[in-house]
Amino acid sequence: MEAFSLNCVELLEYQPNRYPFLMIDHVEEVIPGVSARGYKNLTMNEWYFPVHFPGAPNMPGALQLEAMAQMLTVAITTLPGNKGKVTHALQHLVRFRKEVLPGQQLVIEAKVLSWKRGIAKGTATGYTNGEIACEAEMMITIPEILEQFLPKKPQN
Repeated sequence: MEAFSLNCVELLEYQPNRYPFLMIDHVEEVIPGVSARGYKNLTMNEWYFPVHFPGAPNMPGALQLEAMAQMLTVAITTLPGNKGKVTHALQHLVRFRKEVLPGQQLVIEAKVLSWKRGIAKGTATGYTNGEIACEAEMMITIPEILEQFLPKKPQN
């Protein structure tokens, strides 16, 4: 499939999260079923900086992971027939390398390793100032597709 980009409005067609939980601002390039690359601009106006932590603000690790998972989601939901479908996390293994600070841009690269029966296995890396800030191995699912392949429960 051919690569394309998604601005902040177009992104909403493929990513079910909304403010304040949308952790991507722009997708520079997505190749459906293969990869997605984009970023989150981090300003002091983000809702989490004043409380995490006062005097030394940084992006919570859970939200860094969420940003990477959302980018992997875009790589899957841009496949034909998946537009607008909801995804759920199945498994994450994440490593945090450095703090992500206000004023930085978190650049996120996600790669799909496999996509079968509604389950995607993939990796993602987040960068700030050209250095790795976080990375993850992930499994996500589109439950609507996965359910088609699960054993049927006996009817009473």
